[in-house]
Amino acid sequence: MTETPTAKDPGGAISDFGIDTTSQSSGEAVRDYLARLRGGELGSLPALFGLGALVIVFWLLSDSFLTLDNTANLLAQGAGKMIIAMGLVFVLLLGEIDLSAGTASGVCAAVMAMHYVRSGNLLGGMGSTVFYVFVLGLVVAAGLALYMRIWVGAVMAAIAIAIAMLGVAPNAWIEMLLAVSVGTAIGVVTGFLVSKIGMPSFVVTLALFITWQGVILQFIGEGGVLGIGTEPTLFAVANGNLSVLGSWLLFLVAAGGYALVVLGEHFSRLKRGLVTMPTPLVLGKVAGVAAISALATWALTLNRSSNDFVTIRGVPYVVPIVLVVLVIGTYALNRTRYGRHVYAVGGNAEAARRAGINVSKIRASVFVVASALAALGAIVYSSKVGSVDPQAGGLNTLLFAVGAAVIGGTSLFGGRGKVFHAVVGGLVLAVVENGLGLLKQPAAVVNIVTGLVLLLAATVDALSRRRAAVSSR
Repeated sequence: MTETPTAKDPGGAISDFGIDTTSQSSGEAVRDYLARLRGGELGSLPALFGLGALVIVFWLLSDSFLTLDNTANLLAQGAGKMIIAMGLVFVLLLGEIDLSAGTASGVCAAVMAMHYVRSGNLLGGMGSTVFYVFVLGLVVAAGLALYMRIWVGAVMAAIAIAIAMLGVAPNAWIEMLLAVSVGTAIGVVTGFLVSKIGMPSFVVTLALFITWQGVILQFIGEGGVLGIGTEPTLFAVANGNLSVLGSWLLFLVAAGGYALVVLGEHFSRLKRGLVTMPTPLVLGKVAGVAAISALATWALTLNRSSNDFVTIRGVPYVVPIVLVVLVIGTYALNRTRYGRHVYAVGGNAEAARRAGINVSKIRASVFVVASALAALGAIVYSSKVGSVDPQAGGLNTLLFAVGAAVIGGTSLFGGRGKVFHAVVGGLVLAVVENGLGLLKQPAAVVNIVTGLVLLLAATVDALSRRRAAVSSR
């Protein structure tokens, strides 16, 4: 017998889905959250606690740590690796790894710098043989992208070919476009080898890690340096600041946009009778984010120059850059079919394949995303130092980027993680590196502490996975 709609159940059929429409009080929501924590769903909470603890420790040990100048410098120092880590989140979600992201970013930085230094003449900078091999590689990448139907990869590879062959005059925006285009093409090649050839990502990217190191040396030369500090826009990427007005406009856009999205989704779920966090908690969450953002904006708009004749004010440009990447990445993973497919393949590739998802294309695409963001990260860290040398993207760049994603809460086993985790983990590593530097600790101590932090994060991930498996039984 069909149930008649009532005042308590206006939809009639809503009662059939009681588990989706049960309302929660604030106390019940808190208890439910604590239960999920006990079940192993820790997310970025350990990293946030660790970040808070590290800030307190370095604040107590160094008078210079929480100064405005050092805080702004810390953000600029960590932004490049943080952006690379955001791209690696996509790869880690599939349980894969990209060991070549660091040196791939170095190749992008080298091409960008050479194009600028040589006034757009890559042929003269590379030499004819290397130049035509470089262009041929881009052509192959474009073809592979078309074969795998990764249209963005094909378009970006074609843009890189056009800039190289036409000898386009140097311009800051052209240089950045060239870097990202080359990075995207590199990602296409990596993705093809992993998804279509079937080679393990560890082996492929380890081989490419070594290969790209050699390419950087070929482009720059041992002991050589390509300077980009004389280009105002490129130099300002990691060293410039928004105006005071621009800083507050950024606050309004960021905090207001966050409030609109969170509150809009909350009230939409309430209207549909779906389970959602209690309204007081949602309002408190939005108010807390707004308050922290306002305080940070106010602090960064104060003059932080130690020179009485120079004024340095405003939010660093790297902050909106990171925010834009964070918003786009989060939207792609949480609100698009592509993001749902990434999580599905990471959770169970065979089940995803049977559900009709093109697993091969998804697996290739995450390497394209990672390499494109590695190129963006290269632009930021090259801007910070004002030059590109043979060590670009090498040393600890990759290790810190992977570490940032894992420390923030992204699982090495695939299927669990967010772009936000890379931001939190990146801040943790930046604080460690910056704080120990202020304490004048040698590189050995910095590496030891960073390694132990990463080991601790991996241990927490493994234990939470085990706890979650036990709880689900």
